[in-house]
Amino acid sequence: MPIQLYAFALGAFAIGTTEFVIMGLLPQVAADLAISIPVAGLLVTGYALGVVVGAPIMTLGTTKVDRKTLLVSLMSLFFIGNLMAALAPNYAVLLAGRIVSSSMHGAFFGVGSVVAAGLVPKEKQARAIALMFSGLALSNIIGVPLGTAFGQAMGWRATFFVVSLLGLAAGSFLFAVLKPQAADSTGSIANEISALTRPRVWLALGTTTFGFGGVFVVWTYIAPILGTATGLSPEWITGVLFVFGTGLTLGNHFVGRWADKSLSLALVGVLGALILLLALFSVTMASFVPATITIFFLGVAAFGTIPPLQMGIMEAAKGAPNLASALNIGAFNLGNAGGAWIGGLLIGAGYPTPALALAAAAVSSVGLILAILSRSSFIR
Repeated sequence: MPIQLYAFALGAFAIGTTEFVIMGLLPQVAADLAISIPVAGLLVTGYALGVVVGAPIMTLGTTKVDRKTLLVSLMSLFFIGNLMAALAPNYAVLLAGRIVSSSMHGAFFGVGSVVAAGLVPKEKQARAIALMFSGLALSNIIGVPLGTAFGQAMGWRATFFVVSLLGLAAGSFLFAVLKPQAADSTGSIANEISALTRPRVWLALGTTTFGFGGVFVVWTYIAPILGTATGLSPEWITGVLFVFGTGLTLGNHFVGRWADKSLSLALVGVLGALILLLALFSVTMASFVPATITIFFLGVAAFGTIPPLQMGIMEAAKGAPNLASALNIGAFNLGNAGGAWIGGLLIGAGYPTPALALAAAAVSSVGLILAILSRSSFIR
């Protein structure tokens, strides 16, 4: 794999860390800024909305910009947003910093996926994308736990300052190793938007939203599930989360190789496995060992969906993949938010924890149906 892909992976690591580390630092942020936990929680929502809104704006506004210049500029924006968060004198500036840093998220992964795939032969493109996204998987194993612990010991601002330096390092790495890469001469706003007239593109976006969204029906509430249904202490829950993160990394790698051989089979196969595992978790969550084993394979299946989903949207939008690819990153975040909302509704209605896993399987089943439709030869 070309060295440039490791620069992309470092950027993905920084982005994944800043996106999820805030969840473990909410109590510290709330106490320091004298706000409530629900208000602090809007820092998570604000980031997600920044991804969804920023993806099309950043992508469409830069269709004629050299790809190297764009990607380095996006990481510079990430650096500025996280530095704003670290130095924020109040909640409004902190929220603004979160939105600034998230506005580049969709375009970085969207355009970055296209560039990464272009660095290798066609038979290695899914693996290239998997390597890029491995940084996101590793952020859940290393970045988020360490960032949370560091923030709890040194103050939450220190975590965002370190993350901003990670972004600066990733941008510098890209600047050093990525050759200037002119935008597609046929690229234009109209051309990128034209890809959205294809039914197959919308089916691919729906596959991402529902297929991956099912994971977050359960995963958003995994700590209370393991605490109540499985009976684990906080220390054991941390260990199980590490097991999940290990599964994420392995799934991203191995399914990436599978997708290079057969994109359709990898996509349908990994979504089918994800549905079965989510349904199985409704039973195994009652016991520590079976729950831990299931969670490991859930991690494998969850991040195993990313390479074929991203390759699928790029293939569906062939000729104008940048906007569709960036929107697919927004679809991941939309699925995350929707899954969390569904899980919250079920908990609020008093349903037992196994119901969350069954609902998650149902949501991902919609994604599987859309995947089968999107891969059908009669859909264009």
